[in-house]
Amino acid sequence: MPDGAALDCVTRGKRGALACGDRVGVASSGPGQGVIETVAPRRTLLYRSERAREKLIAANVTQIVIVVAPVPTFHEDLVNRCLAAAEHGGMAAFIVLNKLDLPQAAAALERLALYRELGYRVVALSAKRDLGPLLPLLRGHVSVLVGQSGMGKSTIINALVPEAAVRVAEVSTALDSGRHTTTHARLYHLDADTHIIDSPGMQEFGLHHLGPDELAHAFIEFRPWLGQCRFRDCRHVTEPGCAVAAACAAGKISERRLESYRGLARELKA
Repeated sequence: MPDGAALDCVTRGKRGALACGDRVGVASSGPGQGVIETVAPRRTLLYRSERAREKLIAANVTQIVIVVAPVPTFHEDLVNRCLAAAEHGGMAAFIVLNKLDLPQAAAALERLALYRELGYRVVALSAKRDLGPLLPLLRGHVSVLVGQSGMGKSTIINALVPEAAVRVAEVSTALDSGRHTTTHARLYHLDADTHIIDSPGMQEFGLHHLGPDELAHAFIEFRPWLGQCRFRDCRHVTEPGCAVAAACAAGKISERRLESYRGLARELKA
């Protein structure tokens, strides 16, 4: 609302699912209540998909901020899936390593060196102490924070928007996992041109909406070798004469990334 007031809205008719960040036109239907009547075309849409269903995460975002931490241990396969979703959806992406003050941070940074080599920005910080390294990267963007539970997304939101009063996840050292506290995505306005969406923690990120060629193209280091395989329909899994596999054998593509891609390719084929 122009005056900053919030309305509890419902949709009219059988309108499709809405995502956090959608731009809508509403009509007041009573004190503090409204009806969504129009939805503007989306510039971008971040979502994950399984075989039979889709989960919308955020609309109209310009960049994805993948938050990881040394503890709980972050899943590299999830990072790869989020990066692939960003590439396919036309959104920028970078990685934030939170909890830099922990002794395990050095090893986590070493694991992330691969992504720096690919051209993705990796920012290391401790959200409880200083968000300075992150702030310039958010200005002028609509960003969405994604990552596993317990990585510190809510801590970042609390530091950026103290009045949000987001509950901070408690980390279970014994289970090496975080407690899931954010139950739905929410948009916060940092200033007139800078906005950020906090999304629920996730353990999986299905990409069933990508076709085989789209998936391979979403791994940016594969692109120079796509179209050079022996077989035109090569999926870069077990086929002979695969140019991507040859590039990996020559040290030009990371074996970790290729194996992550192959796991995804088998998942989509199944």
